[in-house]
Amino acid sequence: MIFDSTLYDSVLTGMAVMAVIVFFALQKIEAAYGMTYSSKWGPSLNNKVAWILMEAPAFILMALIWILSPRAGEVAPCVMAGLFELHYFQRSFIFPLLMRGKSRMPMAIMLMGIIFNSINAYLIGGWLFHLAPPELYTPEWLYSPLFILGCLIFFAGMAINIHSDHVIRSLRAPGDTRHYIPKKGFYKWVSGANYFGELTEWIGFAILTWSAAGAVFALWTFANLAPRAKSLSARYASRFGEEFTSLHLRYIIPFIY
Repeated sequence: MIFDSTLYDSVLTGMAVMAVIVFFALQKIEAAYGMTYSSKWGPSLNNKVAWILMEAPAFILMALIWILSPRAGEVAPCVMAGLFELHYFQRSFIFPLLMRGKSRMPMAIMLMGIIFNSINAYLIGGWLFHLAPPELYTPEWLYSPLFILGCLIFFAGMAINIHSDHVIRSLRAPGDTRHYIPKKGFYKWVSGANYFGELTEWIGFAILTWSAAGAVFALWTFANLAPRAKSLSARYASRFGEEFTSLHLRYIIPFIY
């Protein structure tokens, strides 16, 4: 059975271990998309198409787990799954369509993203709708301090993420392909403000679900995006020199890292 607890725990543990490995691997390997795109990663797709194909499986798989679950009508799991779906609807069907330029993404990156997003949907959906103790997520959970605090952090992260993406898009006029240093919003403190927003979102989600699945997702988000933010910071420093380094920005967490 796909939601057998033994299988589920094995996948969850494996993902936690892989997150640590990936964090250290990405210190040496630069993911070749966006500003760091490289044709050395093989065949590529239009960036907009690749983003939709990469992110949409998480939205679709969570919806299927939700609809087919015997707990599909339970209020608290539905609300929490709805927050997950809200994020992935924005990332799958809104964010890509707002992209400017003609960037490309290697198919290898896209395929890895599909696998990652699908496993996370399986872990979180499986926990919410199949494996969480029936007495845990009662309607009263939605009034608990953990849920309320987690929601505040989640929506704050979403706002930071969306605003930071807007700042990046606004740096270029139509047809412009040059790179600029973003300086508005949380870019005053970190070079990867959009990544900080996404990390904040999933920390909030881990708190509002108070689950191992949520914690592993937050861990993976840091393991994946922190090296990415560091890599982009190095690219900015190489491209802009003192204009960038004089800003003394952290990579992804203000004042810390």
